[in-house]
Amino acid sequence: MNAMMRRKLYRARRGGWIAGVARGMADWSGLPVALVRLLWVLALLPGGVPGVLLYLICWMLIPRQPAGL
Repeated sequence: MNAMMRRKLYRARRGGWIAGVARGMADWSGLPVALVRLLWVLALLPGGVPGVLLYLICWMLIPRQPAGL
């Protein structure tokens, strides 16, 4: 099993702006956090509701990063 398969998706405890969703996704995917945040902003453009709803769902479903990780 390679390292990517063992990685878990968590909301980041440090470096997050709102709930750590974008930072956690960036850490998990290996993408720059600025790019992930830009993608979230773009999701807000078509009226805001789809992006906000998706962000809130991620906020509720993605667990918080355990202390010490």
